[in-house]
Amino acid sequence: MAEQKTTSALLKKVWDIANVLSAAGVGFTDYVTQLTYILFLKMDDEKEQLGLGSSIPEGYKWADLVDLNGDDLVKQYEDTLDELSKADGIIGTIFTRADNKIYKPVMLKKVINMVSEENWYMMEGDLKGAIYEGILEKNGQDKKSGAGQYFTPRALISTIVDVVDPKIGETVADPCCGTGGFLLAAYEHMKPQSHDVEKQKFLKTNALFGADNTALVVTLASMNLYLHDIGVDKSPIAYKDSLTEPTDDLYDVVVTNPPFGTRPQGSVDVSANRPEFIKTSDNQVNFLQHIMSIVRTGGRVGVVLPDSVLTDSNATAEVRKKLMKDFNLHTILRLPTGIFYANGVKTNVLFFDKGEPTKDIWVYDYRTGIKHTLVERPMRRENLQDFVDCYCSGHREDRKETYDAKKNPNGRWRHFSEEEVQNAENLDFKWLDLQEQDDRTISEVLDDMQAESDEIADAVSKLKELLGGIEL
Repeated sequence: MAEQKTTSALLKKVWDIANVLSAAGVGFTDYVTQLTYILFLKMDDEKEQLGLGSSIPEGYKWADLVDLNGDDLVKQYEDTLDELSKADGIIGTIFTRADNKIYKPVMLKKVINMVSEENWYMMEGDLKGAIYEGILEKNGQDKKSGAGQYFTPRALISTIVDVVDPKIGETVADPCCGTGGFLLAAYEHMKPQSHDVEKQKFLKTNALFGADNTALVVTLASMNLYLHDIGVDKSPIAYKDSLTEPTDDLYDVVVTNPPFGTRPQGSVDVSANRPEFIKTSDNQVNFLQHIMSIVRTGGRVGVVLPDSVLTDSNATAEVRKKLMKDFNLHTILRLPTGIFYANGVKTNVLFFDKGEPTKDIWVYDYRTGIKHTLVERPMRRENLQDFVDCYCSGHREDRKETYDAKKNPNGRWRHFSEEEVQNAENLDFKWLDLQEQDDRTISEVLDDMQAESDEIADAVSKLKELLGGIEL
């Protein structure tokens, strides 16, 4: 209980300042990023005070910053960010392309003073990690920040990791890791499995790998793991575009939620770097191909993908055919809308193993008749417990349908035979006949309308850009 109070009190303090900075024009995501830099400097200072040395060069430490005010403070802070962004190891990763977003000295001083009031380095890893996770989660739920695109609901992450069941000693990858939620959940899942010192060392230093092509996300993910005592010397997070930078590394487990849609204009063409890929401009299909290429034989995958991967023709259908030939796509979890930042996105989790072709498929429909929202009615881990129970991780031969054509036609867990799979036009299996009711609150309806309006405005803006600024 005391730990909960500490977490709540610190979160409140962090977000009280966030609100002050927001009023001054500093967005939540920018604030969280700057907080990360400042927090790392403070922890390094605490470590040095304990006689454990410092990894930050002289002239750019917490002590060189904390007593300054005004323009001197801003200049020292900006010089520090510039210097540390050039460093190797964990420092260079945390400070990837770091720059200052808090230009008013008085505002910057507020953040520094808040961080000064706590001792972070000796704080329990689980506690300081929980505080930082809370900050990331709150930021991910803020629609104005746009950070939701980097944040997968932790209830869903926990469910995916629980059923894929990574074992200590195995390697786990997320090639588009966002803030590191999947990797952290995998770590927490494996950590209690053994007290062997070497296995624990491997878990903290060599078991995990993540990548992202957005600098601020690399910073947040690296810090998230660092605060849980993972990758203390060298971060397992790489600043790279997984789709255009091939790797020969193979992993036992891949768990991820890749970005959907088409690659941004001006991005490197995936097919130019990955000639072995079936050519497509769809991010999700390219990521599926990449995932298929990095999981070792016998390895396991849990990946969030939109309905289009199960239904589209042409290149997507070719990739789907390859998936079912070389992998056992044994389970599909149909997800409800309202659990991600993007409005109305219909998604599934595909679970597959490498090395055997797909024959029969089990499908759990947690979409039809299910309503969730990001804030008022978020999806919780207990909402997915029935799926976890039905999945029978580690003993899939014991699976039993809850669907019965006569006795329970609305059972959510259904088995599709090899013949049914082969004869199906696509993999978008539907059978539930439940009355759909719109029981959203007025606030939720308005939020959804605003989200749709924002998406339309964004689409129009991009279309104008493509047409060279022609008025529509």
